[in-house]
Formats: sequence, C-alpha cells, structure tokens
Amino acid sequence: MPPARGPVASAHIAICLLLLAALAACGQLIPPAGPGPATPARPAPGYPTQVRPSAPPVLRNAVLAGVTPGPSVASLRLSPSNAQTSLAAFAASCPRLIRRGDTSGLTRADDWTGPCTAAATWLASDAATFFATWFETAQVADGTTYVTGYFEPEISGVRTRQPGFDVPIYRLPPDLVRARIGDAPPNPDGTQPLGRYDANGAFTPYWDRGQIADGALAGQGLEIGWAADPAELFFLQVQGSGRLRAPDGTIMRIGYAGENGWSYTGIGQVMRQQGLIGTGPGQYPGSMQGILRYIREHPVEGRALMRTNRAYVFFRDTTGNNAAAGPVGALSVPVTPRVTLAADPAFVPLGAPVWLATDNPAVQGLWVAQDTGGAIKGANRFDSFWGSGTEARTVAGGMSAHGRALLLLPRGVLARLAGQVGR
Repeated sequence: MPPARGPVASAHIAICLLLLAALAACGQLIPPAGPGPATPARPAPGYPTQVRPSAPPVLRNAVLAGVTPGPSVASLRLSPSNAQTSLAAFAASCPRLIRRGDTSGLTRADDWTGPCTAAATWLASDAATFFATWFETAQVADGTTYVTGYFEPEISGVRTRQPGFDVPIYRLPPDLVRARIGDAPPNPDGTQPLGRYDANGAFTPYWDRGQIADGALAGQGLEIGWAADPAELFFLQVQGSGRLRAPDGTIMRIGYAGENGWSYTGIGQVMRQQGLIGTGPGQYPGSMQGILRYIREHPVEGRALMRTNRAYVFFRDTTGNNAAAGPVGALSVPVTPRVTLAADPAFVPLGAPVWLATDNPAVQGLWVAQDTGGAIKGANRFDSFWGSGTEARTVAGGMSAHGRALLLLPRGVLARLAGQVGR
C-alpha cells in the first residue's frame, strides 16, 4: 500500500529523493556500455497510461546499462504496511522466480533460493526486517524513473456472438511465429521478430491492427469472445487484461496471451501531435476518458486514430482463476493492486522488489515487478497496477510520476557482478 498522504509523506519523499541523488557521486560497479537511455519527455498532468512518450533507445540489459550500489535497505525506512504487502507479493512470485531465466544479466536462479525460502515462513508483521536482511539495493543506469498506471477494465462482452456484440476478441493465432534464424534480421535484444510465413514460405510482418479489424483473421475460429464497443476493447488491449460482462451479468475474464509484433504507438501522443489535446476550443483532455470522448464524437477519425497503433493484443480465457485475485501477469501469478509493477525484463528480474521515490505519493515505496507491457521498455520505466473498478480506472488513467528507482537484489549479487567485471 502507498504511504499516507500529507506533510509527513511529502517530507519522506524529499528525503528519499535527496538520498538517491547522492548516488550520482558514487562510482559505478558496472560502467555502462554506452550512453544511458534518454529521459522520457514529461507529459502534461493527467496524462494517461496509454499516452506514453516515445520509447528511449533500449540498451540490451541492465548490466550493460551500468549498475551502481545503492543505500542500505534499512535506510529506506519501509513502512510496516508497505513491507507486508510487498513481502506477500514477493513470496507469491518465488515459485516462478527461482525457475525463470533472468534476461537482465543481474541474477541467477540460485540467488533467489535464500530469500524465497525465508519469505515462505517470515512473520508478516516484521516484513521490513526481511527485506533489510536479505537484500541490497542497486541503481540501474542513472536511476531516473517514469511511472504510469494500468488497471483491469470491465467492458460489455459475451462468449458467443449475439446482436450488439460484433467486435471479435481473438486468441493467439497459430500462424503467429518467430522468424527462423536467417529469415529476418534479429531484434535489438537478439530475439527473432514475430510475424508469419506467407503462402510462398517467405517471412513477413504479421497482420496489423487495421488488417485484423478488416477481417484478416475472420473465419478461422479464433474468437474467444465478442465485445460491444471497439474503443472499449482497444483500451482493454492497452491494459492487457480485463473482464467481459454479459447482459445477464455473467463475467468472463480474459488475460494477455501475446501480440502481433508491431511496435506500440500511443494514440494520445498522436492526438497531441495533431493539436487535439489541450484546453482550447475543439481540444480534449489528455486522459483516457478524454480520448474516448473524442473517438465517440468523431467515429470516422476515431477509427483511423486507433489504427495508428498497429500493435494488436491477443487474449486467453482466464475465468477459471481465483475471482478474488487480480489478473495473471507475465510472471504467471496474480497481480496485486498498489503492489505490482510492470517492468522491462531486460532491466529488472521479474519477481524482484523495486523501491520508488517519486513526485507522486501514490507510487512511493516498495513494489514488486510481476508483469510486463508492450510499451514498458528501458531502464527504470514502470507501469503501476491499480486493480479494477471506477477508482482504479481514474487513478491509472491519470497516473504520471517521475523520480528515482532502486532494485532490491539478493545480498551477494553485486559482489559477484563486481568480480566478473574485474576479471
């Protein structure tokens, strides 16, 4: 949970920011391979989760971006409630964390054995001591962070097509594959690009949003549900998971299954470039609600606007999961409101705790990286999860926070990395 708002919280944020600023004078344990990621352009207040600045150049992983030892965990002065909820999320992540490869280059699976074993039986009321005992902090690149928000939306939808529900929701198509080596240039991170092989056996980019909307996947039996409103489904895709509510009140939960390989384009940024975001005549707020209003008031232009984001998300039916738990994130565990962060796994081991000191008290404190996002790329770029419902929609839609970030890594990791650099 975020710390209490008010003068005390504001003072604590200021102290934390000064503490992290002091890191700039410290030598780096692992120097960067080149220039660090550019700081994202600061959006206007109330800029929503889907309106993101252009992604900075992405270095290959955290080690190459440069790693600096940070202050002790004890000096972060974790609040008991914040530490307790973060410990629960970390413990839930452990079964996956200890088996998952870490593409950030920071940790090995066995680094997490000790903390995970201890977390299983640690007294929740003493959670702050757990983190101080088992972890050390590290700053990746310059530590400058930008945090947005996401939530689990609920839209009108059904499993079986019926009048008024004509927008298909697709599962992952079987012809969406990664290129064989030699058939296409690799991505910057070394992986092969996503696409499909055409009738002649040539690798080609997969169908984009506009082509799919025009029926490129129709008639293949890929529909897992049908939505009433294409704009609401668009924003559900931005969030990555959600719920479909049928007219009879039944709920179908859907979760992220994959995407088509096209880069994400924030349509709010497109609107801004077109002069449509602002407070003047004919302009709209830069919130999700404002963008939705524009799309509905200008259906032809709105349809074209959504197609500028050529990325397309596919879903899977997750209704069988615990209804009381959050949607399942990229780590394959339920995400937790006000605790879960989406992060770039090239820079953060999924399952690792992350400490944030920002200019927004709501995202101050300890979080756990349990998810990813198509637009969440680069060092210290995070998306905070806020749950479901009207309040979550409002908070996530207007979330924009800047500050500093520290990763919490198992004790001994930084010494091993320093030894590797020294050899």
